Parts: sequence; C-alpha cells; structure tokens
Amino acid sequence: MIRFQIIERAGANLHRTLVDAMRAGELRTFEATRRGRRIQHKNLSYPGWMNWSVHDGMINCEVISPRKPGREWQFFSAFLGRLADRYAEHIVAVNIQFPGATAESGRTAVKKGRRVRRRK
Repeated sequence: MIRFQIIERAGANLHRTLVDAMRAGELRTFEATRRGRRIQHKNLSYPGWMNWSVHDGMINCEVISPRKPGREWQFFSAFLGRLADRYAEHIVAVNIQFPGATAESGRTAVKKGRRVRRRK
C-alpha cells in the first residue's frame, strides 16, 4: 500500500476539479466511482484502485492493489504523472508514505525470479 497527500493551493478546489474532469472525460485514463471516493485506472494492466478523501485543502490518498500486492507503484506513477502534467499549478506539495515498508536489515529482494535474503 502507498499513502500520499496532495496539498493544494488556496482556493484551487483540486479534488472537485479532478472528479469533474474524470466524469467529463477530460481525464480519460481514470474513472471516479463510489460517489467520487474511489479512483480506478481504465487500463487493467495497472492493478488496484485508490481511495481518497479531502479535508482542509489536503487530499488524502491510499493506493491499494489486493490481487497483485507490491504493484501499487504502477497506479501511483500513472496518477502522479497525470497530476504533474496537467494540474501542477494547483499543487503546493505531495507527501508520500510507504506504511508497509520494513527496515533495511531484514528485507528480502527478488533477484532473477527467486527470493534472496539480504545480508546484514
């Protein structure tokens, strides 16, 4: 899971702008469902969805990919790229958290199709 916050400029109303753009077809690669609380990518090769909410000029987002854990970055990358391309003037900052990340000393890595335990 990836969590991030989008801090919008004063008066930008970015959340409403994005939901309206998805519904009007201006953002053709994303769609808003569940009354605008869930965002999905129309290309099914980007697994998962994003739940989001807005409060006091900050959009709180959580990218979830239950069928392909660890692939949230694809959806996140596509969404962040679209924000940077079309809506950068509405944004002050983006804060990213990786709540499921482990400490460096105990992580495992995948190398050539197999799991490898990293040395301490």
